Amino acid sequence: MERCGAYRIQDGFGLRGRWRETLMPEAKELRIELGCGKGRFTAETARQMPDTLFIAIEKVPDAMVVAMERAAAMELKNVFFVVGDAALLPDYFAPDEADMLYINFCDPWPQNRQAKRRLTCCGFLTTYRKVLKTGGQIHFKTDNQPLFEYSLLQFPKAGYALSEVTRNLHANGPQGVMTDYEAKFWEQGVTINRCVGTKLAPEPPPEEEQKQKRCH
Repeated sequence: MERCGAYRIQDGFGLRGRWRETLMPEAKELRIELGCGKGRFTAETARQMPDTLFIAIEKVPDAMVVAMERAAAMELKNVFFVVGDAALLPDYFAPDEADMLYINFCDPWPQNRQAKRRLTCCGFLTTYRKVLKTGGQIHFKTDNQPLFEYSLLQFPKAGYALSEVTRNLHANGPQGVMTDYEAKFWEQGVTINRCVGTKLAPEPPPEEEQKQKRCH
């Protein structure tokens, strides 16, 4: 962790509303990855887009160390890492501060009673709206078919327009940057699901009862 200290943000809360200003004033966009794991996707995507600022949030410090080592080995200047929780996203970022969010191969939490812990449940998707600008996107990939079908229902409930929906992303060969898990799955012949959710303009506030009904 110490060797890659320049890539770790110690106080993400303190940069709320000032990420670009502090870390990369020339950045054209700010993109967030939730659960970067060992960082293959993070580092390669940042390398391909040097004019974009990437903030990777990971709950497991040990995995994040590997991701930071990758960024350091590639001498990247546009990616930084935070040990944190997706539920706290509005505490890290100001309204409309983020242009895009990546959610790659998150825990499916398969039991019904665990649904609220899924990063693509309506509750979490509504939380992301607080930091995404209108027209901003969430790019979601998973190998878990039940989670994907569930998520396709959640995006519209939370105020996102769905596009680029596929249940076999790599049917005609590798598409885009893969995560470590994704590369392994592809080699094993496991199909990958992907979709994009675009944040729509907010609707007039519904009654509390209606709001609760939308997200269930």
